[in-house]
Amino acid sequence: MDFIYNLVVILHFIGLASLVGGFIVQMSSPTKGVNAAMFHGALTQLVTGVILVGLAESGTVDEEIDTTKIAVKLVIVLVVTALAFIGRKKTPPQVALWAAIGALSIANIFIAVLWN
Repeated sequence: MDFIYNLVVILHFIGLASLVGGFIVQMSSPTKGVNAAMFHGALTQLVTGVILVGLAESGTVDEEIDTTKIAVKLVIVLVVTALAFIGRKKTPPQVALWAAIGALSIANIFIAVLWN
């Protein structure tokens, strides 16, 4: 089961790369907006994050869970996913949506790494 858990962690990182990469690639663009990479990355982060917590809670892997940290990260990724969903239907420029998605995504990275 460790293999499956590690595979889902890799998919979680791929979702992170897509989300933040989609944000960064828009930095030099005059018409910043939500792109497909940001939307799909947010969905991947949400789904794989829930799967990771489910695997850890089920006891199939030896991972300890900080439920407060997970709750904060879940709220942030839900907001990011909702903003990306809204933004994908609008035409650029969407500077406010783009900036909010990027800032919240990077905040989620800081929470994941620095919250002990």
